[in-house]
Amino acid sequence: MDLNLAGKNALITGGSRGLGRQSALSLSMEGVNVAICARTEETLHRTVNDVKNNGVDCIGIVSDVSKVDELPFLHKEAVSKLGPIDILVNNAGGSRSREDITGTDLEDFRGTFDLNLFGGYELMKLVIPHMKRSSWGRIINIASIWGREYGGNISYMSAKAALIAATKHSAVSLAKHGILVNSIAPGSIAHKDGSWERFQSENSREVVDGFIEDNLPMGKFGWPEPLGDLVAFLSSDRAGMITGSCIVIDGGQSISMI
Repeated sequence: MDLNLAGKNALITGGSRGLGRQSALSLSMEGVNVAICARTEETLHRTVNDVKNNGVDCIGIVSDVSKVDELPFLHKEAVSKLGPIDILVNNAGGSRSREDITGTDLEDFRGTFDLNLFGGYELMKLVIPHMKRSSWGRIINIASIWGREYGGNISYMSAKAALIAATKHSAVSLAKHGILVNSIAPGSIAHKDGSWERFQSENSREVVDGFIEDNLPMGKFGWPEPLGDLVAFLSSDRAGMITGSCIVIDGGQSISMI
């Protein structure tokens, strides 16, 4: 589909694999130039080449989003190579601890917030001035169904819930400037080198089948392409009345009705 995005510039964190990689591919298929950042140079290089095959400019920048003080350099590098950023996709995420409150110290809790919330927040602050000048901008924050309801571990759940809240508040503040801010809450989406792929490889068939039976109404794990296409749609003017929303993409996995 032609979403009239050709020539726009996007910055995607955690963009070398999984949901970030698919977001880059989906946007590039709409003619968007893409800067992706990740911590691993090898996977970054591979994704950059795949995105370039869609006929757009693409650069890869090695960067750790949890190191907030390094993000002005990331932003400056992306702008110097592509031009001002029109679309920001905060996809980088993860967890330092997989325990409850009794097993998670404050350092690990704070580290999970650095990766899932504070890094994305800083990048939002960096791209907003250009978006205001242009009266056009898109910010898409990749959250989780476990930021909307109970699940996962305390660090991840808390950080993603805070990201959804920051998205809503920013959307209201920025709406009059033509900047739309939304979050996406994926469920259990499997992809190469991802946590749900590891879950399937590290557990017995019986355990995996039991998880699917109990949690995934479609009878299978999700896959990245629907999320990437949703990112592209939310970046377009066809989504011009959608802002402040948290859109669930989980095949019916989550329990919450809101």
